[in-house]
Amino acid sequence: MRRTFAAALAATVLSIGGPGHVSAVPGATSDPVRVLVLYHSDTGNTRALAEAVAEGARAVSGARVVLKPVQEADNDDLEVCDALLIGTPTFWGSVATPVKQFIDGQRPFMGDKVGGAFATGGSDGGGKELAVLAILTAMLNNGMIVAGPHYEEEGFRFGGFGATATTGADSPGVDEAELARGRALGERVTRVAQRYR
Repeated sequence: MRRTFAAALAATVLSIGGPGHVSAVPGATSDPVRVLVLYHSDTGNTRALAEAVAEGARAVSGARVVLKPVQEADNDDLEVCDALLIGTPTFWGSVATPVKQFIDGQRPFMGDKVGGAFATGGSDGGGKELAVLAILTAMLNNGMIVAGPHYEEEGFRFGGFGATATTGADSPGVDEAELARGRALGERVTRVAQRYR
């Protein structure tokens, strides 16, 4: 009975789509998913997290990943990407000026592209999540679909807004756990973009 229902459903989907129609099934297209990872970094910490995000995105089969400073990105980069991840150091509890200027600039409509965000900051209470939320808010206002990483610890599964790293005196540099969270973010956003396409 199940097989008959599934076969009937598949036939209905194909008949609705017409000849040559490809349904939105993960992996149904041979085109690569194009991921753009942008960041601003003064000290190298946000760049290190951005590299981990890009590494996670590259772990998805069929992904083409471009990693570059936000100052080098242009509208052509945005138009061709399927997924966009933006990273920033935390400036006074918000995004760095170059990232804010990039977001506020004249940009193409990004409707239905998948987005994610990451941030670094000097202390635990320095506003990293606020910076991530500011980027995600801008993405939502531009019609994007946002995705955060999924984590699992001791059998408990949960999600997050994005990836963050504490890089001040108490935790100099980005540690391996934070890099792993960056990779998880890059992989999740890429998989969502691939599935959505």
